[in-house]
Amino acid sequence: MRKALFSVLALGLSALGAQAASAQDTTMSDNNTTFRGIRVEGNVGGDRFQSQGHHNDRFGYGGTVGFDGVIGNKIVVGPEGSYWNPNDGSENCSGGRTGGTICHKSFEEWGAGVRAGYLVTPNFLVYGKGGYVSNEQRKRFTAPAGQTSFYDHFHTDGYQVGGGVEYSLGRDVMKMPLFVGAQYVYSQYNDHTSRQRVMGSIGFHFK
Repeated sequence: MRKALFSVLALGLSALGAQAASAQDTTMSDNNTTFRGIRVEGNVGGDRFQSQGHHNDRFGYGGTVGFDGVIGNKIVVGPEGSYWNPNDGSENCSGGRTGGTICHKSFEEWGAGVRAGYLVTPNFLVYGKGGYVSNEQRKRFTAPAGQTSFYDHFHTDGYQVGGGVEYSLGRDVMKMPLFVGAQYVYSQYNDHTSRQRVMGSIGFHFK
């Protein structure tokens, strides 16, 4: 089911990219912004996984690949796919009602969505984003004597929303415009768990 959903999302991302590219071709900005074309970036920052009324803060890392189409002089819009991995996983543990320990752990997250932004200047972008996410998780109960333990490894789906800023550094790396940024992303999963991320970004565009 998860593979089928990602296949459908991949087709949707391709269609959105084609539409954004078409819009960019027909309403090309003349403000010389570098926020256009295929975007590749690395992300690092803080991760907070929330479950069972508890949270665990970790350092995490990941990456994002997207397409930015410029409409007119100010609007940037396009699809993106993302990957995030809290270092060694993020786990919350608490005591069971009759003893033992219940631990809920979150691993890597994959996402697909759309972001839309506004060019405050040709070099400064403010944006919002939203989409679908899938998270690998594990839940286990270590039972005291006389009770039965259990272990479950699974994937849960959900949605993400967020926003951030990006700034073009005005110089190229191997003829590709370099940018830096900061963003906040909230993910809500279908098993009543959630994740918050505050990340710094560095990346470039293929124009």
